[in-house]
Amino acid sequence: MIVSLGFVALLASVLFWAIRSGQFDDLEGHGHQILMDEDDIKEEPDKPSAKEQNKKTNLLR
Repeated sequence: MIVSLGFVALLASVLFWAIRSGQFDDLEGHGHQILMDEDDIKEEPDKPSAKEQNKKTNLLR
């Protein structure tokens, strides 16, 4: 009986901690976020090829 009361107290304290720390603030946000399209795709600028870089370094010598 004492062990079960301790277990219930532990569960209650974990529940109250989760509520106070904001664990249940946004339950649906991450679920909907995966369905949204990202139109702003960041593209890296074209990098010069190794041959082009070698030509530039040879010209500088």
